Amino acid sequence: MSQVLIGTSGYSYKDWIGPFYAKGTEASDYLAFYGKEFNFVELNFSYYKQPDAFMLERMLKKVPADFHFAIKAHRILTHEITDSCSQDIKIYKDGIKPLLDAQKLGAVLLQFPYSFHYTPQNRKHLDSISTQFEGYPLAVEFRNNEWHKEHVFERFAARSICYVNVDMPDLPKLLEPSALVTSPLAYIRFHGRNKKMWWQGDNVTRYDYLYNDNELDDWVERIKQILQKAKILLIAFNNHSRGQAVVNARKMKELLLI
Repeated sequence: MSQVLIGTSGYSYKDWIGPFYAKGTEASDYLAFYGKEFNFVELNFSYYKQPDAFMLERMLKKVPADFHFAIKAHRILTHEITDSCSQDIKIYKDGIKPLLDAQKLGAVLLQFPYSFHYTPQNRKHLDSISTQFEGYPLAVEFRNNEWHKEHVFERFAARSICYVNVDMPDLPKLLEPSALVTSPLAYIRFHGRNKKMWWQGDNVTRYDYLYNDNELDDWVERIKQILQKAKILLIAFNNHSRGQAVVNARKMKELLLI
């Protein structure tokens, strides 16, 4: 039977005090509290700062035995691309080693921006990164529908790379909802449908959106299709403003009877 892990993108937000964390909860206690309800979380700090093995070892001690982490790749791999990033990947790998050793690494998440177009240079860059992460549970998210091609799906499947399915605003050239499975690992990320702020918002306002029950229910059939092929499915809610991700993650657990 396929395993479904549902959680949120990040967990350490001050505006979750009240909606999720009790008043007076120390930031150092957030993860332990979070782990009592959810068995999966995306770590975002690694986009801004290379992961630190000691920090992750401490985090592992705060979560239950069945808890898993997805961890975002550093921005130098996805947003600030240079000719060679082999040393940066080595540093990143050293940092996440505790998760790998503990078998708690759900995915290494490469989230590319909308500006990462389907060009020969970018395809070569992605190929290079994928080769260097061979053997890792690698998941790739695109924001530009230029990459939504049968050829890409086939290449991912041949290399057991997870193509991330997304839910985002219905805007030109963004990706539409899909149920693609290109590896034993499958992934869905919910970014909200805030059309007004998608292009002009920041990392909070862009994802400021609360899904209604019908919008989530529309995904149930796709999820069932995914589970017919995948061994493990990660579902992450990135609409984190004011704890909205928690509300929607809870609802999705209810819809899937988890």
